[in-house]
Amino acid sequence: MQSVTREQVLQWLSSVPDPEIPVLSIMDLGIVRDVRMNDEVVVALTPTYTGCPATEVIEQSVLEAIRSHGIINVSIERVLSPPWTTDWISDAGKEKLRNYGIAPPEHAAGKRALLHGERSVACPRCSSIDTMRVSEYGSTACKASYKCTACLEPFEYFKCI
Repeated sequence: MQSVTREQVLQWLSSVPDPEIPVLSIMDLGIVRDVRMNDEVVVALTPTYTGCPATEVIEQSVLEAIRSHGIINVSIERVLSPPWTTDWISDAGKEKLRNYGIAPPEHAAGKRALLHGERSVACPRCSSIDTMRVSEYGSTACKASYKCTACLEPFEYFKCI
């Protein structure tokens, strides 16, 4: 295997976008659990949720990103436990979401928010918390549609999972 460091691989992975929200990298999402260097490069990934349609696309993108640097022996390991949570999205990733017009998940809200309802969701455009949920589902299952009653702009909220 060509000489490569774990840090180099992590840097390459920081340029692999999430196919559903391309402003985020897979590193921003926190789905890269580990990179191991043996006779091959092994990238451990945790899907955002079971059945996520982007999982296989992400895995293929990871393989292509590493192979584009001349590393041929690469494999993906799916890590299902512990399950991914939106708490793993980096602070930089949350800021990228906000700048992109998507309200990021609240910090440390976790799965309890699914059972007890969301707290106030701030508009990513004007920061008002005078917002209302329009639909539980947005353009993807992991987002909900909201409307800001202050600036009247529609936006999506990345649900806490």
